[in-house]
Amino acid sequence: MELTPDILKKLIKSAQMAADHEIGCNECFDELHEFAEMELAGKSPEEAKPLIKDHLDKCSSCREEYQALLEALRTIESDN
Repeated sequence: MELTPDILKKLIKSAQMAADHEIGCNECFDELHEFAEMELAGKSPEEAKPLIKDHLDKCSSCREEYQALLEALRTIESDN
């Protein structure tokens, strides 16, 4: 497939639109502990941090990190 000027314009437009409504792995990772703590406290992290939830739904790497963190926090809580 050749990258024509038309295709490039569409790609750039898509990237610009996504930037307003999505976050990257670094930002997600920075907030995972808050998201996990909210879940463990019985709060709704999905409502408080919808961009994190959206990223976790789309990114298997961050989702795995989140699940590991959640499990570790649950273990710490059960030990106390």
